[in-house]
Amino acid sequence: MTIPKVEVKKILYATDLSENARFAFSYAVSLADLYGAKIALLHVLPEVSELMDHHVIGYIDSDKWEEIKAQHFKEAKEALIGKSKGHLAVKDVLHQFSEKVKEGQEGEGFITDDIIVERGNPVEQIIRHAEERNCDLIVMGTHGHGTLEDVMLGSTARRVIRRAKMPVLVVRLPEE
Repeated sequence: MTIPKVEVKKILYATDLSENARFAFSYAVSLADLYGAKIALLHVLPEVSELMDHHVIGYIDSDKWEEIKAQHFKEAKEALIGKSKGHLAVKDVLHQFSEKVKEGQEGEGFITDDIIVERGNPVEQIIRHAEERNCDLIVMGTHGHGTLEDVMLGSTARRVIRRAKMPVLVVRLPEE
């Protein structure tokens, strides 16, 4: 039996920008260094579902709900990236993070192929970007919540595994 040679030229690293997500990034960096691969970093800003919109609008008017969502997004963005505006600031954070990791990296290091910040469904965006960029591997972390929570909510990582056409490395993140 002949085992095919595994080649990894492009890795998509999906991150929620949490402190623990750096742990999963170390796997992406190690594999990129080992294979001489490029890494594309992806962060998805999730949107509120239409079902949630419809449910909440039953209690408050739609203008007030839009105002609350906008305020929540603004507060989350400021907590995430400081007072900077727009997706460019998130890209700057990811770029600086990538460069900082490279500085501390021994060996050949890795090449940051692209830094992507999208808005939408995380699963859809991860799959779409992995396919569009012809990635050989997706690397992402998971918090590994209890089984009941996973059944009720489903995890992004599990849904990506089910739908991805390429291998997915899911790294269990350390406890907070």
